[in-house]
Amino acid sequence: MKKTVFIKNALILTVSSFILRFAGIIFKVWLAGAIGSEGIGLHGLIFSVYVLASTFATSGISTAVTRLVAEETALGSKKGTLKILRRSIELTVIISIVTIAILYFGAEFIANRLLGDIRAVPALKILPFSLTFMGISSCLRGYFIARRKATPNAVSQITEQAVRILIVVLLVKKFIKKGLGFACAVVMLGDVISEAVGFLCLYFTFLNDSKKLNNLTGRVRPPFKIVNKILSISVPITSGRYLNSFLRTAENILVPKSLNKFPKSSDSALSQFGMIKGMALPVLFFPSAILSSLSTLLIPEMSEASVLGRRQLVKRACENILKITSITSFIFAAIFFVAGERLGVLIYKSQEVGFLLKALSPIVPLMYLDSISDGILKGLDQQKFTFRTAVSDSVLRILLIISMLPVLGLNGFIAIMYFSNILTCFLNVGRLIKVSSAKLKKAEEILLPLITSVTISLLYDTLLSYFGIQNNLVYIMLLCLFSITTYLLALLSFKTITIEELKGFLR
Repeated sequence: MKKTVFIKNALILTVSSFILRFAGIIFKVWLAGAIGSEGIGLHGLIFSVYVLASTFATSGISTAVTRLVAEETALGSKKGTLKILRRSIELTVIISIVTIAILYFGAEFIANRLLGDIRAVPALKILPFSLTFMGISSCLRGYFIARRKATPNAVSQITEQAVRILIVVLLVKKFIKKGLGFACAVVMLGDVISEAVGFLCLYFTFLNDSKKLNNLTGRVRPPFKIVNKILSISVPITSGRYLNSFLRTAENILVPKSLNKFPKSSDSALSQFGMIKGMALPVLFFPSAILSSLSTLLIPEMSEASVLGRRQLVKRACENILKITSITSFIFAAIFFVAGERLGVLIYKSQEVGFLLKALSPIVPLMYLDSISDGILKGLDQQKFTFRTAVSDSVLRILLIISMLPVLGLNGFIAIMYFSNILTCFLNVGRLIKVSSAKLKKAEEILLPLITSVTISLLYDTLLSYFGIQNNLVYIMLLCLFSITTYLLALLSFKTITIEELKGFLR
């Protein structure tokens, strides 16, 4: 029964994640056409402040809710479960109110002194009003993940995205005439309204679900020290996210400024920043939807297995997820490398974005492995380690940005991304292997998939070119279909992965 629920939730989160990412890319394409790469760059600067503010609002409490509610529903009572959620919401509301005041009254200072662009003021005054809704929603999402119920989260997020896109599409072209600042403000307004709608979806679903907690028969544990428990989990995560978000915001501010100092740049620095962060990276992360879903679902599973002392279950789960992530990421990296330029032209009508997709494709496996390892480590009470890793990485990136971008320009930023992803991937994967005693077979799970994926993708690229496939959409669809199918068959024939292992992975 529990296995069936996990598979069902994984499918729900995966499908919803693909829908959200696909809609997000289509929306970014439309938005890039409406406000240009410079507008995307300005939005990226504002959004970096938004990410920092949302870190303060959610405060890492969502992960604490997931872990504590998972433990409480396994061993405790309805009263304890609701108390954990109530205290978590109280904490996040207090923090979000303080953050709202700081951002609203400090908008001019942030725009002038930090972002260096006065056009950001209207958006900065609007964005903080989404934080309270976002904070409460994050607690409710943590609750539903702990309850092994993915549908409420999926429905609320899809509804949010639909509302956000609808509002921006209806309003942005009317306000673009007033300038990029007002266009970005409309995008932030869409975020505020969509967060409110998403919160309402989750809240009404929670009211119905909380009635089903009456069947909890565990011991009634002392109600005190709940806040301490929440803080013991959330503070390390929160501290890491605070500092990491602050450093990433500083990085996003420094990138355009440092690119401006490069004398041979053909595009504006803000446009280059927009192409990297707002256009190329969302495409590169698009195929990782299933891995992100599994990472989210594994947090309560890992927490419960760990608290119950099931070390072998943790070991097997980590081995399986590392293997499937490695195998999956290599074929997508190869496709991005072979078809990156065509993808850039197809999606954004931009050869520059295509160049970035191809240039960054080799680090796709590192990004995927790092992302999923980071999520699982948090489920294994390793948030302090991920905090140190994230902070160290951000500090090094900032130092490299300041020193390299004025000399090397965009190529310098690409080199920094290579260095950063290699560092964090090796640290996080290495730590996960150490704490879980899992094994990652370098020859079978890294070297062989790498050689096979590159060979197959280059082969089909040659064949499609030989047959004169010029239409980019047809070319990419055929390349993906043939390459992925042949790649899977090759791995099965090499016994890198077996049918039994696929079944075991689901178990």
